[in-house]
Amino acid sequence: MTARKARQARSRNAANRIILAGLVVVVLAAIYGLVGVLKPVTISAAAPASQSTKLEVTSDRVGCPAPGSAGVTGGPIAIANLPARAGTGQTVMTRLDVGTAGTAIGKTPRPGQLTVVPIKPSPPVPKKLDTTTKMAGGAVPTGPARGGLAISTTDANAQGLDVEQLGPGGQPTARCERAGSDFWFVGPGSPKYHIELYLMNVDDEPADAAVAVQTDSGQTLGPQDSGIVVPPHRMVVQTMDKLVHAAKAIAFHVTTSTGRVVAAVRITNSLSREGTWLPPTETPATTQVLTGLPASPGARELYVTVPGGAATTVKVTVVTQRGTYQPTGGTENLLGHQTTGLSIPSVASLTGSIEISASVPVTAVLEMPGGPSGAPGSFIIGGGPIVGQGVVAANTSGKVGTCDLVLSAPGAAASVSVALAAPGEALTGLNGQIVKIKAKSAVQVKLALPKQARKVPLIAVVVTPLSGSGPVYGGRVAVIRGSIQTVIPVITSPSSITLDQVDESLTTVLGNLSGPAIKSQETLSHRPRSRGR
Repeated sequence: MTARKARQARSRNAANRIILAGLVVVVLAAIYGLVGVLKPVTISAAAPASQSTKLEVTSDRVGCPAPGSAGVTGGPIAIANLPARAGTGQTVMTRLDVGTAGTAIGKTPRPGQLTVVPIKPSPPVPKKLDTTTKMAGGAVPTGPARGGLAISTTDANAQGLDVEQLGPGGQPTARCERAGSDFWFVGPGSPKYHIELYLMNVDDEPADAAVAVQTDSGQTLGPQDSGIVVPPHRMVVQTMDKLVHAAKAIAFHVTTSTGRVVAAVRITNSLSREGTWLPPTETPATTQVLTGLPASPGARELYVTVPGGAATTVKVTVVTQRGTYQPTGGTENLLGHQTTGLSIPSVASLTGSIEISASVPVTAVLEMPGGPSGAPGSFIIGGGPIVGQGVVAANTSGKVGTCDLVLSAPGAAASVSVALAAPGEALTGLNGQIVKIKAKSAVQVKLALPKQARKVPLIAVVVTPLSGSGPVYGGRVAVIRGSIQTVIPVITSPSSITLDQVDESLTTVLGNLSGPAIKSQETLSHRPRSRGR
């Protein structure tokens, strides 16, 4: 190639680069110009870019360890839901019978109602499958468990869903939990307690689970020493007595590396007694709100676990009917990788909640007198503020017992609607009792139907924060024969979820051009994320 031809080639390459750069600028200008033109335009079928898209919940799945187990723990379930609008749905309930693919139960509750479903005992575990493995150096016997119920719902039956398992006497004992990959349990320890950890797999694929244990003496067991595969539609039980027999405070951390499980912990002072299902705590955080303090006497013990290695100072604030204050003994220094019991006697007989704050993530449970036969006590765990609505399926009424609702507003003043429904009645958040909570205070609400309906043993409750309300936390307190039976947090039970749109995104531009088509596809394809709560 001559020098002249080389110079011509270089000139052509330079010109091409300039032309290409110019084209990029023109295209970008056209796109931004299109956005600028479209931003003020509103087509009636499409939401403006600043609005959010609301998607209805289309499926949900929970698991309950006790139904089908027979003996002192087996009983029915209470299921209630509040759909976003009138419609149909499906509920499939499957007993996790060992040696089978599960036994389907035919009854499908109607959407928008409370239904109590009896569950027959599962067949005993076949002898050829009733094998026990000694895990964690022989300290944790592990084997198949009798019972367990998986509940899958779709469409209207999945919206605003809450399910609780009931004891043999029809009293609520625990909320049925969503499958997840991360569960925490915190509570008391004693040589006289029998402690069982249940792992349920309600999915179609195996789950690889592990449990870490922290006590008042430090870390006892790590996940690397406790791996177990839970087959699909099966439940296994691990006996933890020997591992934690000397502990005064315990914490179990269940995780999965593949698949999901529903984890549950039962504590009893005798295997012939019902005991209690220790509720799973909130994921560790620097702030947690435990709501449901009843106006009952007796000691109060706060069990706190510090998952990380860093020490921390834990501060307790009480939110009561008379305002907010820090109780005596409300500040403690805790070591990392330890679970500690803190006595707080000054909160006895107070109604409201306690707020825990720390410099590192922690999780906690409050113990007080009560619980079913054989239980060490009754327990309060943390829960987030109620958003949209909170549904509680099983609340004692009539001859079974009574129920109170404790509502707390740790920050700004709050107001909610509290609506009740008996089994078979329409469950709605409309036309309920209006309850107002002053800023940094709490209230207690008695839950009772009109006199003519008070023989009903269970009622469903819907708590709906009103427009302009500050953050509100709730706890349902079930009382049997004058003793606290269970306290469960009132958590958000969504019928739909809201997705915020991004300004000037491609979806926004196309949405303005094509109307509702994209939104319809999003609604059909959306599935809500399940817990690890």
